[in-house]
Amino acid sequence: MKAAGWRDPILVAATDGVGTKLKLAFAANRHDTIGIDLVAMSVNDLVVQGATPLFFLDYFATGALEVETAAIVIKSIAEGCRIAGCALIGGETAEMPGFYTKGEYDVAGFAVGAVEREAVRPWPCNPGDVILGLRSSGLHSNGFSLVRHLVKKHKLAWDDPAPFAATQTLASALLAPTKIYVKSLLAAMPLGIHALAHITGGGLLENIPRVLSPKTAARLDCAAMPLPGVFSWLQEMGKLSIDDLARTFNCGIGMVVICHPKDAPAISELLTSAGEEVLSIGEIISTDGPAAVTLTNEDAWKGGE
Repeated sequence: MKAAGWRDPILVAATDGVGTKLKLAFAANRHDTIGIDLVAMSVNDLVVQGATPLFFLDYFATGALEVETAAIVIKSIAEGCRIAGCALIGGETAEMPGFYTKGEYDVAGFAVGAVEREAVRPWPCNPGDVILGLRSSGLHSNGFSLVRHLVKKHKLAWDDPAPFAATQTLASALLAPTKIYVKSLLAAMPLGIHALAHITGGGLLENIPRVLSPKTAARLDCAAMPLPGVFSWLQEMGKLSIDDLARTFNCGIGMVVICHPKDAPAISELLTSAGEEVLSIGEIISTDGPAAVTLTNEDAWKGGE
């Protein structure tokens, strides 16, 4: 590590899978983005701690190996590593006859990164800090059990036009790969980012409190982050309350950035120049209760964009 330029590094590791989004990939027979999802779920968890991803390993398990499908998945894992700037150094392929349904597989990923000791995040979040939201590319890799239930309940087909994106099939729109935020966030970290929250399972309501300091809470303005069409569609289809929506899905915000107000313009400018869509979505407030997220202007989400 020292030879590579690190002074006092801490190693950071993460592991994750893709979840039931795989069921959609099987149904649509489309596997070329699943590996990007797999890498994203782990490397986005590394960068929230300030860590630079170093390497990645994958685990691919199936009943009987279909070489063409496996090759497509592994190729997409390599693409995810390229986007994240880390090395794919190996993996494991397991055949377990009788364990998986024909044509199905499961994947898991393992990422290791490093961060200088003094740069480990989160740093303390203070009342008055600004909350920035980075746009997601869609559902990312969460909420698909509910999505599949709603599609079945409403007798939709995966090759139907997407109600929220008429130029795409429903499967293609929902399989949009998870956005990898690593390079843009690593570039912005020295500008004063206090904390980052990767919005995965548990949505906005359960992920942000993990990085808040004692006696602080996050207040988000729904009007400042218009709900993308896919989430409005799911809300209508499932008759979801605003709280259920914000606890299940990312609601169009894949990563949350917390910083001092004076640093927000420079951080926003750098992230925007790196290709992120940045929204100012709220602020940190004081609280006497446990760390939590409150939503304001909820009516703005009743109808979406």
